[in-house]
Amino acid sequence: MPPFATTRWSLIESTRDVPDVARVALEQLCRDYRPPVLAFVRRSGYSPADADDLTQEFFADFIERGWYTHADPARGRFRALLLTALRRFLSAQRAREHALKRGGGLHAIELDEAIAGTDQGPEQAFARSWVLTVLDHAVQRLREEWLLAGKSDQFDRLIEYIDGGADDEGFRTLAQHLQVRRNTLSVQLHRMRQRLRELVRIELMQTVGSHEALAQELAELRDAAGLTLGD
Repeated sequence: MPPFATTRWSLIESTRDVPDVARVALEQLCRDYRPPVLAFVRRSGYSPADADDLTQEFFADFIERGWYTHADPARGRFRALLLTALRRFLSAQRAREHALKRGGGLHAIELDEAIAGTDQGPEQAFARSWVLTVLDHAVQRLREEWLLAGKSDQFDRLIEYIDGGADDEGFRTLAQHLQVRRNTLSVQLHRMRQRLRELVRIELMQTVGSHEALAQELAELRDAAGLTLGD
């Protein structure tokens, strides 16, 4: 098996003694994976406005505290570290809210009350949003590749069938519109799906430290989010 490529996650570990470099890599990962954190906070009982503010506050705290010094891609994954830090942050936040509540101030929504009656708890919402974020990044990279190849219009039409939900008549009509044989279009779609699976792995590699961790990440995200990632 080829050696694991240098990624943003492994870069953080290798540049611990160069804080500016490690911080830039960490900030990029935080920007990329803001949606799952926001989903977790929302499912923890906060209003959209409060959740947005808390998400910003969390990332500022996460970066300022130098969490890159705790990064060990050989033993863990960025998703696990981020989730651990987020749990601790919200626990401290709830403690502050309870203190204010006892003093007659802010009314805090209890975690159990917030989750009751919802289909997803915070951790499942976090995992599902993580998967959607990974897929979105991979699709954007795939779109850029097709754009460079001068096939942006074909991509925009073909991507609608990426999940296998195409009906025969609609696919045949698309082939006629693009003036290609149906079998040719089927081959293009197959290759698109294969490339998307590759890009999903490339995206996840930015957040794990080994091929073994990548396999574990794929398995856990499939189970936790109930969504399909590349096989």
